[in-house]
Amino acid sequence: MKKIRLLTLVAVSVLMGSTVKAQIQKGNIMVGASLTNLNVTFQKESTAFGANITPKIGWFIKDGLAIGGYVNFGANTTKNKTTDIRASNTNYGVGAFARYFVEDKNVRKLEFSKRVRFFAEANAGFAGQNPASGASTNGFNVGIGPGISYFITPNVGLEGLLKYDLTVGGGNSTTANNLSLGIGFQIYLPSAKAKAIYREERGGK
Repeated sequence: MKKIRLLTLVAVSVLMGSTVKAQIQKGNIMVGASLTNLNVTFQKESTAFGANITPKIGWFIKDGLAIGGYVNFGANTTKNKTTDIRASNTNYGVGAFARYFVEDKNVRKLEFSKRVRFFAEANAGFAGQNPASGASTNGFNVGIGPGISYFITPNVGLEGLLKYDLTVGGGNSTTANNLSLGIGFQIYLPSAKAKAIYREERGGK
């Protein structure tokens, strides 16, 4: 019954709301994740799988501007069926981000639907890229890029984010550049609704 009540509360929270603007107001929160570099390869002699996932949570400190934190983990695994050798490449990241929903009138004219909003996002933190062979880089990371959200409901946005990342630090290579396209979603909730969901999950405590 507890899970049913929680799911009901989430559904009501997602479906409520009148405009996109209301969901990016000061005091609201956003929580979700993006997926990049998803690939699956099947060959006669080998198979490969790779993906990066980046969960994040943010708070709107003013209308249209959110700050928060994120973690990132990615892996790419290849297995040779003939030699039974497995190679794994991993990368990670943790840090803070800021997202700004653009209010410039000239940019807003490009929004082809009332459900669409353009935004810019920047991040800073620590990251590492550690391939099974080749150059590795671990150190300070910064990234920036444009994005677009399509709100399938007033509280849920499907989004795409084109991001350029630079990592500078130690390892076999002191610098790593990366350009990625992430596809994901974010849920936007007023703080009161988020607290109600949390209390419900904690059993009303």
